[in-house]
Amino acid sequence: MAKQSGSRPWMAFQNRWVLAALALFSISTAVVFVSKTAFDSCSTPAELSSGLVRATVRVGDVNNPLEFMRSKLVLLVSHELSLSGGPLLLMELAFLLRAVGANVVWITIQKPAEVDDVIYNLEHRMLARGVLVMPAKDQKAVDTSLKADLVVLNTAVAGKWLDIFKDDIPRVLPKVLWWIHEMRGHYFKVEYVKHLPFVAGAMIDSHVTAEYWKNRTRERLGIKMPETYVVLLGNSRELMAIAEDDIAKKVLREHIRESLGVRSGDLLFAIINSVSRGKGQDLFLSAFSESLKVIEEKKIQVPAMHAVVVGSDMAAQTKFETELRNFVTEKKLHDRVHFINKTLNVAPYLATIDVLVQNSQARGEFFGRITIEAMAFQLPVLGTSAGGTTEIVVDGTTGYLHPAGKEGVRDLAKNIIKVATDTQTRQTLGRNGYKRVKEMFLEHHMAQRIAAVLQDVLRKSRSMH
Repeated sequence: MAKQSGSRPWMAFQNRWVLAALALFSISTAVVFVSKTAFDSCSTPAELSSGLVRATVRVGDVNNPLEFMRSKLVLLVSHELSLSGGPLLLMELAFLLRAVGANVVWITIQKPAEVDDVIYNLEHRMLARGVLVMPAKDQKAVDTSLKADLVVLNTAVAGKWLDIFKDDIPRVLPKVLWWIHEMRGHYFKVEYVKHLPFVAGAMIDSHVTAEYWKNRTRERLGIKMPETYVVLLGNSRELMAIAEDDIAKKVLREHIRESLGVRSGDLLFAIINSVSRGKGQDLFLSAFSESLKVIEEKKIQVPAMHAVVVGSDMAAQTKFETELRNFVTEKKLHDRVHFINKTLNVAPYLATIDVLVQNSQARGEFFGRITIEAMAFQLPVLGTSAGGTTEIVVDGTTGYLHPAGKEGVRDLAKNIIKVATDTQTRQTLGRNGYKRVKEMFLEHHMAQRIAAVLQDVLRKSRSMH
């Protein structure tokens, strides 16, 4: 018995190293996926991919709130299949439903004429989990919709797909749940949302976004939103397992920092989003540059600081990313700013950095999943006071908020300096963020919220047939 007891710590130690090794394996073998796509996915096995398979409530869970969906036929309709937030969230729902034995069918409305490797890989991930993939305009899609217990439309632009039903549209709308993520005005077109008032319900990821849609549809289009449900998202068990494993995080941190040429004691501020003007990487780099200037002028004692931009796309060579790189050259920040290709697996970078910057502009993020993921890693968050970020970050408690736009650059620079100069404040903000995640933003919280919505929609659908 003594030998068995003594082996348990060693087994736990081995498990931690396996976990870290798997995450590192995804980075070191990314070239396999690069050869099939135009970017580095850093993808792990499905169970570790925090950007894709984020929620996997086990079939055997006694108290699985989605158990009532067993054997139900669910059609998921996505406007596209890509590495952006909307499609990945819908895939997450597909896996949640498959985990309890639901029959799940997926269709993608917009597909390129030529074979797309990203679509190919994501579709095969779904097929491997038992999700049936079929063409959007095939008669089978129409027949499946009419037979389905539930139809989930994903994003506002998916609404145009409903036009294929013509005279059968009254049979479909009562069982449609419309999952909306957009926060941009150009989505408010009658051609997209003319059927919105007649569906069973709308599901939106934050209260701010829900209120925005309620006001904009009334003021701009003169239509009324259906019953609207707010479902805040949650972190997967897989991500939380890494976030709560100090040894795994240490291995990841050392590996990534070594690959970046960054010392263990340096401070890393990262923005983790697809590189685009709306995500505010340009304003973040401006604020970072300004903070370095103030630190030098005032001779403030801080560790060496670095900015990390995760979400780059070297192959695309967009005008915006070129502007970012030119700015780095102009300010002579080559040794301080690091660009990393877009990735499905954010855990290694969250284990590496010290502060997350969520700098989405205009109306902000509809939710901002990376924010709660960073908080799970006990990272303070510097975010714009807009959109879903305001419902996640408690200003002064889990991070600091600053205005969106150019007027927010100075405040962001001040907040960068504030957390850079005070280790205790960074740690306190991080601990508070972690506590908030444990209270509100875990996988089972999200599953419970989605389950309540699906039960209500199914009830209404049955009553209307």
